Amino acid sequence: MIRTALFAALLPLAATAAETERLTPQQFEDYVTGKTLMYGFDGQHYGGEDYLPDRKVRWSFLDGRCKSGYWYPSEGDICFVYEDNPDPQCWSFYLRGSTLVAQFENNPEYEELYETGESEEPLQCLGPEVGV
Repeated sequence: MIRTALFAALLPLAATAAETERLTPQQFEDYVTGKTLMYGFDGQHYGGEDYLPDRKVRWSFLDGRCKSGYWYPSEGDICFVYEDNPDPQCWSFYLRGSTLVAQFENNPEYEELYETGESEEPLQCLGPEVGV
């Protein structure tokens, strides 16, 4: 009887742990490819990313400016390199229920980003900035 009660008490903890397992690079690729995902931080819109074929990406802070880049797996992390910064930005990704959650591994003290939805359209990117 005590074992049954203990098992019943621990079952929700096991489900929560399973919901937050780190995605493998293949699981991440399967989840994101062909999508435009929106991300939030601390209850606010943060940005969006187009996940294109061949691990290509396009990121925007939703201000009309976009950065093209690519991602690759590295020691369990997913690392992104963008056209304006050659330094890899590495993240770990988890699924919490049906929500993608990202933890910045270059500085794990940063708060997590979380998926707020999927856009039906690619990101809106303005053309290159042209000066006078």
